[in-house]
Amino acid sequence: MVYFRYKMYSCIPCLKVITWIIIIIIIIIIIIIIIINKHSCIEIQRKWNLKCAIIPIKIGATGIVTRSLRKNLEAVPGKHSIDSLQMTAILGTSHIIRKILQGEI
Repeated sequence: MVYFRYKMYSCIPCLKVITWIIIIIIIIIIIIIIIINKHSCIEIQRKWNLKCAIIPIKIGATGIVTRSLRKNLEAVPGKHSIDSLQMTAILGTSHIIRKILQGEI
């Protein structure tokens, strides 16, 4: 039998570069989303002559919420429950995972 010896190289600098590239891509995506939302707000102001404000409501796929969620929800008219928003996020995530595991997506 012939055995091949491979020397394992540690590529820590490569991982750091990849991490920074991912961070930059995420920042660019966030900036694009902010620009699109601001454009939509300006369009609403022009079409219907209404005041418009962008209120960030961020809930993670597993239901994790930001510290400022309660304050931001107070600015939205109506009654909102953080528990129901978290449950909706979790159910949506489980629905996507179920479809992927069943091979429908």
